[in-house]
Amino acid sequence: MIKKWICTAFLLLPVLAAPVLAQDYPSKPVRLLVPNAPASSIDTMARILSVRLAESLGQNIIVENQAGAGGTLGMDIGKAASPDGYTLILASASSMSSAPLLQKSIRYDPLNDFSFISLFAVLPNVLVVNTALPVNSVKELIVYARANQGKVNFASAGPGSASQLAGVLLTSLGGFESLHVPYKGGSPAVASVIAGETQWYVTPAPNALSLVKGGRLRALAHSLPRRSALLPDMPAIAETLPGYDYSGWAGLIAPRGTPAAVVDKVRAALARALAQPAVREALAAQGAEVTSSTPEEFRAFLQKDIANTAKVVQAAGLKPE
Repeated sequence: MIKKWICTAFLLLPVLAAPVLAQDYPSKPVRLLVPNAPASSIDTMARILSVRLAESLGQNIIVENQAGAGGTLGMDIGKAASPDGYTLILASASSMSSAPLLQKSIRYDPLNDFSFISLFAVLPNVLVVNTALPVNSVKELIVYARANQGKVNFASAGPGSASQLAGVLLTSLGGFESLHVPYKGGSPAVASVIAGETQWYVTPAPNALSLVKGGRLRALAHSLPRRSALLPDMPAIAETLPGYDYSGWAGLIAPRGTPAAVVDKVRAALARALAQPAVREALAAQGAEVTSSTPEEFRAFLQKDIANTAKVVQAAGLKPE
């Protein structure tokens, strides 16, 4: 009888421990793992959030950058962390959707190796063209490219980059050809469009808007599937090409097995942080439109994003390396 009681007690320990852990959580500083370099857009958003999230949770948030291998190094570290809520991970499209399709050495499963908390931002790209190009809309670009085959090229930040995939999706849905010209990073790619070496480029909004305002580039449309308050005067590419949707995104995840009660507590704290006008304004300055989701919605969103990205990777003729 005593042995049976002891066995039952041991079986109940995990069930009892989760509410106790959630009630006391967090009792020490929380690590926010960022698989991106300092001063990157994702890192900047992490630091904006960490201050308000710390206030909301009542505990310090320590941002830790673990850049390398296209974000996969940090994801590996996050995957291996203790699932106790004291390691949170900033997930993005590059590390969760693109990298697993483009790198052979991935050691994590983006759908099954993490506990999902919530999306918090989508980051639209902007289709920009050289100012000498006689086009002012997506439709006009398509017509012009069809009539000038071999003369209309698009730039990217490199093979397999988001800008290449966004460009391939545009040519695929638009039914026109345009030579892909890869550069070593976003800055030289933008410079090539300004100089007329290439004619168009799909780039994160913050990279383009100051140049558009300064008259050095012309913006045609953005990559979100519908109009956005973030870019109120700009149409969506999807208005011309239904189904076009190729934007960045960011969310919070944790190591797989993190107690649901802890996930709920972090998600509630994140919602309180995102409700603050100062946070929304700071994220908007980074080209981010605030959003939210349940853990289940986040996982379903990622599953769809991976499937869509896989189609574009295939259309681009890219293979894992």
